[in-house]
Amino acid sequence: MNWSLYDRQGHRKYLTEAERRAFAKAAERQVPEVRTFCMVLKDTGCRISEALELTPDHIDAEAGVIVFRSLKKRRDDVHRAVPASRDLLDLLQDIHALDQMAPDAPIWPWHRMTAHRRVKEVMGKAGITGLHATAKGLRHGFAVAALERGIPLNMLQKWLGHARLTTTAIYGDAVGAEERKMAEKLWR
Repeated sequence: MNWSLYDRQGHRKYLTEAERRAFAKAAERQVPEVRTFCMVLKDTGCRISEALELTPDHIDAEAGVIVFRSLKKRRDDVHRAVPASRDLLDLLQDIHALDQMAPDAPIWPWHRMTAHRRVKEVMGKAGITGLHATAKGLRHGFAVAALERGIPLNMLQKWLGHARLTTTAIYGDAVGAEERKMAEKLWR
């Protein structure tokens, strides 16, 4: 697979840290259901269809994880647990009353296109435009941010649900904070 974090014209496909913050700030001003959906995408790096499949029984607040079914696998029984902040888990409970929902009911009973539209609306309100202003851009931004903060590649592979480490390693191609620090040593 010839995959890159940049398109053929050199435009990036991922959100920067500043854009991720702006997205989160814009999401905070949306209706509660849109806010939680956007924050799950931003903070877990899940695919949009994986978020739409979430049910209350996949939110494990005690363990501090959200369990996603990996939709790109050939089998239906492949799941992965992604750590989630206490703030995100509490927000999900407060807004959706997960303990009062049917355990197998979708948290967001939206069509995939509705979910994409919600994300694009929040991107627009955050002032983020271009190729990277998508749910996939959030996923890529999550991965780049994780590597910039020193998350080991194999752990990020698990969180993203990649079968091969080489797929996850692509995120190291982004010009991140560590690469910039190394380059700054040359400029002195």
